[in-house]
Amino acid sequence: MTEDDRHTEHDRDGAGHMSTGGTYTSGSGGEALPADAAGHEPGIPELVIISGMSGAGRSTAAKCLEDLGWFVVDNLPPALIPTMVELGARSQGNVARIAVVVDVRGRRFFDNLRESLADLDAKGVTRRIVFLESSDDALVRRFESVRRPHPLQGDGRTLDGIVAERDLLRELRGDADLVIDTSSLNVHELRAKLDAGFAGEEEPELRATVMSFGYKYGLPVDADLVADCRFLPNPHWVPELRPFTGLNEEVAGYVFNQPGAKEFLDRYTELLELVATGYRREGKRYVTIAIGCTGGKHRSVAMSERLAARLAGAGIETVTVHRDLGRE
Repeated sequence: MTEDDRHTEHDRDGAGHMSTGGTYTSGSGGEALPADAAGHEPGIPELVIISGMSGAGRSTAAKCLEDLGWFVVDNLPPALIPTMVELGARSQGNVARIAVVVDVRGRRFFDNLRESLADLDAKGVTRRIVFLESSDDALVRRFESVRRPHPLQGDGRTLDGIVAERDLLRELRGDADLVIDTSSLNVHELRAKLDAGFAGEEEPELRATVMSFGYKYGLPVDADLVADCRFLPNPHWVPELRPFTGLNEEVAGYVFNQPGAKEFLDRYTELLELVATGYRREGKRYVTIAIGCTGGKHRSVAMSERLAARLAGAGIETVTVHRDLGRE
């Protein structure tokens, strides 16, 4: 992708845009409204908080959700988020889904956000946090391409501002329900990811992304769980298999005929089903499972395909991504 395609619009100041489903207590009495069969309060908006690194694509994410019919509020002070949700609850269904873009640029701002989230949790509001991540190199290139300073760099370098912001957002990133790494994504690819996550009218209990990758290219920064397939013999060293990938039946057959391959798949699937039950119980709707091998071409690809099929068979909506396929 070109630099022009990247999310160089950054995260400009702007006013209002909003979205569906949620949980809230409204009225002076503070009594919770009866939930429907899906667990949402009737007439209570669903809340998504969009945050992340400056330059990582927050404005693109906001535009995408707005196009999907969400009411998006850009740069809303965190202390006003509970008020916005309550106003949505009083709209008689006209405001079904709210997305709030938060731009954390100071410690007090972050403290206010934490207090607002605690307030929403105490009132039973169903909310999700989407965190947009990107590598330092990618962020520096994006700021340089638009010749804008990083909001936290002060008199220092762009990288100084990025480091300061990353440290400030560390806790929020850890609490995020969905982390999207935009380092190598163009605008269209980011929109496709958000479309997949938010376009449907009915939210599944859990969505899983199974991602193959090569350790030689680095760990995926947006992975929740990482498994290593390098304990299996590498098809790269089999001359007739080397040109092919793990999508090839012969390569997959070779991988799963190795000692331990099927056992790993069986036991890891059981573990993930256990974890998925806990994620559902805790309200987590997204999980990224990374499966790695040396180059991300043979073993991890074959294992990811089989694992994704197993998870889909267990009722988990699953998407398969092969991050490093084609890089060799």
